[in-house]
Amino acid sequence: MFWTFAQQFGTQSLSFIISVILARILLPAEFGLIGMISIFVAVGTSLMNSGLTQSLIRTVNPDQEDYSTVFYFNLVGSIIIYWIIFLIAPLVASFFSQPVLINVIRVYCLTFIISAFSEVQLTRLTKEMNFKLQMTIAIPSLVASGILGVLLAFKGFGVWSLVWMGVFQSFLNSLQLWVRTGWWPSRAFSKKKFKKHFRFGYKLTLSGLLDTTFNNIYQIVIGRYFNPSQVGFYTRADSLKQLPVSNLSVALNKISYPLFSSIQNDNIRLRRGYKEIMQMIIYLISPLLTIMAVLAEPLFRLLFTEKWLPAVPYFQILCLTGILYPLHSYNLNILNVKGRSDLFLKLEILKKVVIGIAIIISIKFGIIGLIWGQVITSVLAFFINTHYSGKFIDYRAWDQIKDIAPFILLAILVGMIVYFFDFQISKFPDLVRLALGSLIGVVIYGGLSILFKIKSFQELIYILRRK
Repeated sequence: MFWTFAQQFGTQSLSFIISVILARILLPAEFGLIGMISIFVAVGTSLMNSGLTQSLIRTVNPDQEDYSTVFYFNLVGSIIIYWIIFLIAPLVASFFSQPVLINVIRVYCLTFIISAFSEVQLTRLTKEMNFKLQMTIAIPSLVASGILGVLLAFKGFGVWSLVWMGVFQSFLNSLQLWVRTGWWPSRAFSKKKFKKHFRFGYKLTLSGLLDTTFNNIYQIVIGRYFNPSQVGFYTRADSLKQLPVSNLSVALNKISYPLFSSIQNDNIRLRRGYKEIMQMIIYLISPLLTIMAVLAEPLFRLLFTEKWLPAVPYFQILCLTGILYPLHSYNLNILNVKGRSDLFLKLEILKKVVIGIAIIISIKFGIIGLIWGQVITSVLAFFINTHYSGKFIDYRAWDQIKDIAPFILLAILVGMIVYFFDFQISKFPDLVRLALGSLIGVVIYGGLSILFKIKSFQELIYILRRK
């Protein structure tokens, strides 16, 4: 947990600093162009994190033949996907009426092939729970690529500074994973092993493709019906919302999947572990996102300057979806560790139908309507995700709601107090408003946690004291 959080907080903090610097140099429209192609980047990433690598993690004692088979499949698959996207790039540029996207897509999507060379090495480290080495690989790659991106932005490269930054980061990651893990594929491709991993993994891959497609569909819709600047505002709001969510829930998710896999046949321990992780993450995320939403205006103005203020209302609404995000992830993890990728795929298809209907209805109300539709579908998705996982470990949706409701209500109360306090000091400089508002929020949340004897708070203090 220590090394996973160190990597997650380190990479996310550095990414955030780099994005702040770039946001001050580049225009929202230039970020919007990258947002328009996010669907292709997400699809490529989803394929590289395919169900076959997930199958490797849950396989007991996989051998060299297992790893090599998945390696060659990923590599060939990435090349095929890249050439498909290379050929359709002009059609995508025409769809968005942005000719520059042709070359942007063709260069940026080289990351698919580059990442495919090292995905199995990364999977081996995850299976071994060697997160320390992952951290020492990820952070130097991010720092070097970030420096390149900022230098190119200062030199006037515009959107290309973002493109080359992404490609360079993928290259450095892959290079280090090859050199430092010591694993090389052998000349072996087993049809038997492939069929075993494919039977489990293809459903997860299809689920991942559906999920990434619909997670990025809002950028597609906004880019099609609005201008690139609006895509940039939405992307900026969504990425800032994801900052605390990624730092906490994604870090725990990297640990929880191999951990849950090791106790997959003990439902009592599985439920207890799931409940404790879920409560801890909601306890931490809900007040953080609530306070950030309340202080969004001074936060955006201080970090990104006045030109990004139109993103504030988008961000405030998206924070509601951020609170529910960990619940989706952990409920679906239960299905994976139980080997029920068929149910995983079934739920993903159902959720995408719901999202499609919501977009059709909400597009009439503009971007704000689209985002509120996203909030509603997130709530519905929670009940969909808990349908099967709740049965497997006897932890239904309403039981989960009862366990997290106190934290969310506490966060809302703290948010209201911070709002009224910030209103009184609205004439103060942004930095002062943020510092005082955050301090008041943290102190009150901690005080109420002590007053109501919140178990997650006590566990957090225990962990910190041990450290």
